Amino acid sequence: MSDAEADALAQATCLVQALAARLGASLIETHISWVLLVGDRAYKLKKPVRLPFVDYSTLQARRHCCEEELRLNRRLAPSLYLDVVAITGSADAPAIGGAGPAIEWAVRMRRFPEGALFSERLRDRRLCESEVDACAALLAGFHREAPVARADSGFAGATQRAARAAAALAGASAAASTDEVALLARWLRAQAQRLAPHWAERLRGGHVRECHGDLHLSNLIVVDGDVSAFDGIEFDPALRWIDVIDDIAFPVMDLRARGRGDLAFRLLNAWLDATGEHSGLPGLRHALVYRALVRAQVECLRGREASARRYVEAALRWVRHGPPWLAFMHGLPGSGKSFVSQAMLQTQGTIRLRSDVERKRLFGLPATADSRASGQDIYGEEATKRTYDRLFSLARTALDAGWPVVLDAAFLRRHEREAAVALARQARVPWRIVHCEATDEVLRTRLRQRRGDASEADEGTLALLQGVQEPLSEDEWLRTELAPATPGALANTP
Repeated sequence: MSDAEADALAQATCLVQALAARLGASLIETHISWVLLVGDRAYKLKKPVRLPFVDYSTLQARRHCCEEELRLNRRLAPSLYLDVVAITGSADAPAIGGAGPAIEWAVRMRRFPEGALFSERLRDRRLCESEVDACAALLAGFHREAPVARADSGFAGATQRAARAAAALAGASAAASTDEVALLARWLRAQAQRLAPHWAERLRGGHVRECHGDLHLSNLIVVDGDVSAFDGIEFDPALRWIDVIDDIAFPVMDLRARGRGDLAFRLLNAWLDATGEHSGLPGLRHALVYRALVRAQVECLRGREASARRYVEAALRWVRHGPPWLAFMHGLPGSGKSFVSQAMLQTQGTIRLRSDVERKRLFGLPATADSRASGQDIYGEEATKRTYDRLFSLARTALDAGWPVVLDAAFLRRHEREAAVALARQARVPWRIVHCEATDEVLRTRLRQRRGDASEADEGTLALLQGVQEPLSEDEWLRTELAPATPGALANTP
């Protein structure tokens, strides 16, 4: 930092302290900003700093970044971000608004209560599955509507990604051993080379969008029962114009790093069900490792050695993953296949592919839509064949990317099961059948009670399928697990 920059920062510090005193506000400081908390409002001011990743060195730049912060964050938290206000007066006697020229700028926000952050709720064991589901729905909708990067924009390319990953690793190296740094460096280089064509295709395919860019758990909140995300990146377009799979990777990584792998894979699978972004799975593991190293770097800068180490270990866990495998469900409607497969994805860290969801996606329908209203026959023989083909195609993408897969479909006919086994053999992964069953009375009761689910099966469907199902063969039973009453017992991979 030059003498001029040090003087500017000292003057701005005096201004902020004077403003806090006049407002009776409490002051929170980060490495690039100040936040003043007063009553039900928060005022965020940019520090006049020039760093490798941000330039707030001029008043004009700080105003522009305040306006960008407002624009970008209103997309996910419109009730939280109110406006941009001028700070007037003098450094000794500053005021919000008022007459005279602006001497500084601030983003005015609605203040949220303590304990609202996902990180706080997780720490206090108050973060619940419904909030994770709401987060997945929020981010899926956001990613669908976000502006798409031009194919010639150059955003999210291999060279850019490799440089960022190397910088994050260098910044996190104090929390890792020499051997660990070497391992991570080799892995990142190899992945960058392998994934370069994939990343280029993702950009051409419209999957690089103007995202949030910093979705760790301390930037996700629950206020009045609603989930929002705040503090997205405004200062560097390249950090927010990213692949949507990179954006969702941040909270997935953070949940698992904080000991909640179950919620991490719940979030990931709910988001995938909502977006259909399975084509991004080849790059997901790299994104998870990179995000872990970014958080380790930040924690190193803050002097939080234990927290930095936790994120380094998280990165290493993603690198040292086990081999992929395939499991596919078997059972009539109402037998508990989706319930059991949900437990499996949370306890085993899998990608789950649901026939009910993918069938409707093939026909352009939302997961919970009633297909009868669309006038389309989505349950005929040809539609069912297309659905299974879609499941197998997505499963191969996930398996080739190193992810274990659970196929949540009925698999009542032998040729459907044979196709799944053929897929496993082609992908050279082990496979298992997970069989679910219930009494006829229980099946009918469950189907009558279904509400708001992707499945449209009713008692008529049940009767039809009972008549066409082909029992498991003796050889198939040798590779079959019976779904237990407590699905957590399925925690060991095949």
